Amino acid sequence: MTALGTPPRIAAKQRPGDRVFAGSAVLAGSLILATLALVAAFLVIQSVPAVTVPADQLSILGGDTFLEYVVPLVFGTVWAALIALVLAVPVSLGIALFISHYAPRRLAEGLGYVIDLLAAVPSVVFGLWGGNVLAPAIQPVYTWLWENLSFIPLFAGPPSGTGRTVLTAGIVLAVMILPIITALCREVFLQTPVLHEEAALALGATRWEMIRMTVLPFGRPGIISAVMLGLGRALGETMAVAMVLSATGVITVNLISSINPSTIAANIALSFPEAYGDNVSVLIATGLVLFAITLVVNAIARVVVNRRKDFSGAN
Repeated sequence: MTALGTPPRIAAKQRPGDRVFAGSAVLAGSLILATLALVAAFLVIQSVPAVTVPADQLSILGGDTFLEYVVPLVFGTVWAALIALVLAVPVSLGIALFISHYAPRRLAEGLGYVIDLLAAVPSVVFGLWGGNVLAPAIQPVYTWLWENLSFIPLFAGPPSGTGRTVLTAGIVLAVMILPIITALCREVFLQTPVLHEEAALALGATRWEMIRMTVLPFGRPGIISAVMLGLGRALGETMAVAMVLSATGVITVNLISSINPSTIAANIALSFPEAYGDNVSVLIATGLVLFAITLVVNAIARVVVNRRKDFSGAN
């Protein structure tokens, strides 16, 4: 007994297996942070010539400064990703709710497997489909939009003759991120406590009212996380955008014109084979900008999720 009359604390004995597991977990987490720091350091070091070498000595800039070169790429990257989110998120939520709360069990299982398989399709396949199938098929729609809705800046036209526009690229990106968002949202919705759902139904709520009052509030952090994960995929997608988008490196919100902004990832993929010397540093610097954008997006998502942690499935 201690002076205060309370029994002394007895240190808990750890088994060797527990110590090995704890050490392995700490090592794995440290390796992830170390790898992230090394990647950031590499990008920063290799990007120095892009801002220190005079612009007229960097042929890839075409006479512009690095800032003038990278701003249209940042705009195109964010613009294409936002288009993809606007198209994919409502569809993904609808499919996830249908699978988790409306579809019969056998149909739900089959749809779940199909969605999971779509997430494994290589991006080059989506690029081939978008450039050779979707773009020619959707071109008449762009013509109709220009003829009837040209007073809206988004459809000011003139329409592209090939259909390879930023809207086509956004549709392809939406199809690519749709299975990711759907699969995560489906699992989150299935974690909703059954007692909450039954209580809402017992009080007279319809199925949609039950979903709106219990499932969606409970799954909000998971939905945000799924959307941000899909946004990260859209921001960093390379081959599909490079194969679909006919880019000219401008800033425009016109969705159906042949004059389109490019994305950072697609620009790196298309320009890297011909780059040399300090021009490579310019491309690496744009990759650093994309790296920073991704970190900011994930940090914002973490802040939003933490503000709603009381409603997360983990709690």
